[in-house]
Amino acid sequence: MNQEINQPFPSAYTAILEATKKAGFSMASEVLTCSLLRTLASSKTSAKFLELGTGTGLSTTWILAGMDQASSLVSIDNDSAFLNIASNFLSRDKRLELVLNDGAVWIEENRNQRFDYIFADTWHGKYLLLDEVLDMMNPGGFYIIDDMLPQANWPEGHQEKALNLIKDLEKKENLAITKLMWASGIIIAVKK
Repeated sequence: MNQEINQPFPSAYTAILEATKKAGFSMASEVLTCSLLRTLASSKTSAKFLELGTGTGLSTTWILAGMDQASSLVSIDNDSAFLNIASNFLSRDKRLELVLNDGAVWIEENRNQRFDYIFADTWHGKYLLLDEVLDMMNPGGFYIIDDMLPQANWPEGHQEKALNLIKDLEKKENLAITKLMWASGIIIAVKK
């Protein structure tokens, strides 16, 4: 086995990647993570998807590529410049709602919504408001996070935060979790 993606990339991916580089955005999910996001998205039909941390839309395009036509994706980011890149390439997809908002505000205002798939790729829903976001999951729903292995761009003390997050997730009796040494380190949880 190798870690090559020998399947077609989403059609907008290359253009978004080029715009991402020009914008200087360096926090995008690795392509291996994105490939897994697409695969997991393909397992859900007529589902509600949530992405916390759109960035420029690189991971968004992979999630959309895995979704069926009856599913919907809400993707939130607080940076208008980066969200505009995602919008320029993905706004024609009627399954997608791009939201410019602070993660904490959006979660608080939408805590009664339920989702079948949550990719938390920002502080809110991962290191902050974790329980609130986990409560937004339907039974059988996926909760996915990446960047759980030490990263060169982590500030001092962040590794301890990541280790504490892993411990918190492991204690939750209503979750089945798997930790993967894949890409930047991924945790997949399913709500029982």
